[in-house]
Amino acid sequence: MTQRSNTLDNLASLAGVVILAGGASRRMGTAKAMLTLPSGEQLLDYHVRHASKLNTPILIADNGRGFQVGSDINLENPNLPVIHISDYGSDSDKQIDTGGALVAIESALQTLVGLNDSGASKNVQVSWLLVISCDSLIPATDLWQKLQCEKSLAADEKVICLKDDSHLYPLLGLYQLNIEPDLKVYIDSGQRKVMQFIEPIMQPVPFSKVWQNLTNFNTPEDFKQACAALQK
Repeated sequence: MTQRSNTLDNLASLAGVVILAGGASRRMGTAKAMLTLPSGEQLLDYHVRHASKLNTPILIADNGRGFQVGSDINLENPNLPVIHISDYGSDSDKQIDTGGALVAIESALQTLVGLNDSGASKNVQVSWLLVISCDSLIPATDLWQKLQCEKSLAADEKVICLKDDSHLYPLLGLYQLNIEPDLKVYIDSGQRKVMQFIEPIMQPVPFSKVWQNLTNFNTPEDFKQACAALQK
């Protein structure tokens, strides 16, 4: 089987990509999604552009902040759906204090399940949601390539995410769509802790120090260092 065929087969299991852009960003002083890269591109546009290469629906979870994708962004597929979603349990007409990442992931899972049920999705074998947080410069294509290799080795695990020597990155990962009912029950019970939910069903994937420099930026200085690492 050719590498092209392998890529297509793997993409058949990807339901969509959600970009988490609703964090408070207090230490950064401005919304991370609206940060400007040295190239002049905003961070949200950067992630949408790379995600479009996966040819699957792109969901933007911005907690009602109304961040817009640039009209001049060069999408791989201009007809690809880019959908703004409200956090699960929020008033869609109002921005609220962030309820955490899980309510955004739950909303994304519900949206993709709905697309599958309606037949709007391009694939019938879809099963995974790719989660990307806006405190990272790892391109969606590279993240997918790294994580999808572990799917066949994680038969019982429902979440596959990055880790380094000292940190786990649950918001840079793959989440199976079939966890949606359990996640809804967890959130409805008043729980919001990501690690508490995913720990029993999670498969970590180690990554190199090169990527470590592109992740987890929370201050302007952190972002400056991540941009420098991206340009190398």
